[in-house]
Amino acid sequence: MNRIVTLTTDFGLKDPYAGAMKGAMLSIARDMAIVDITHLVSPGNILEGAFILLEACRHFPRGTVHVGVVDPGVGGERKPILVEAGDYLFVGPDNGLFSLAARVLGMKRAIELTEKRFFLPEVSSTFHGRDIFGPVAAHLATGTAPDAFGTELGKIRALDIPRPSAEEGGVSGEVIYVDSFGNLITNIRKQDIDPLSGAGCEVLISGALLKGVRKTYAVAAIGAALALIGSSGYLEVAVNSGSATGALKAGVGEKVKVRPIR
Repeated sequence: MNRIVTLTTDFGLKDPYAGAMKGAMLSIARDMAIVDITHLVSPGNILEGAFILLEACRHFPRGTVHVGVVDPGVGGERKPILVEAGDYLFVGPDNGLFSLAARVLGMKRAIELTEKRFFLPEVSSTFHGRDIFGPVAAHLATGTAPDAFGTELGKIRALDIPRPSAEEGGVSGEVIYVDSFGNLITNIRKQDIDPLSGAGCEVLISGALLKGVRKTYAVAAIGAALALIGSSGYLEVAVNSGSATGALKAGVGEKVKVRPIR
């Protein structure tokens, strides 16, 4: 049995960390398939990593093992965990990184990784991706049952994610992620604004008023800002052939409101 294992980390591409973790994994399961989702999560940004994992994980075959290492608390009191959610397994730190996926996919159980026989012989205090999470994923990939890795937990740590709210006939939310194109992705979902679509709606963000929610980027003039439902199913604000975060001077935490056109 050789499962696919994915990696989502904030290790970057310059340093040896991602390569060393892969080496440790391949030393256990040489024929395993490793897929990099990204190693460019902003350093220590757990919410960003959680959003990326949520959006990517569902497009893999059932049984895939998703390793997430965005771990500013490494060496501290946070637990190393294995989470079963939906059709997937997640391995990494219990710091909220898997809470979005667990909420959306449906968490079946969580296990604290306590069986050290599945770790590397020497575990550093600062590199659990190489010494704990990668090796555990490799053993999972070769068919070791999740029960073997430790003891079941009642819950995992959840991120305090802001949720949109109804306000004055509209919906208020905020930007939760900025992608590499400078698109501002909000916590407002398509279904949150569907009731407003009949009469048309407008989006207010960072002093800008955007008329309508468009279908794609190209319907706006080059350099013009627009609102649309992105591939993730969330409302996003973009600039055609440009950067919304640059043009609007907005980033994560920026307030957004959708209301009927006045």
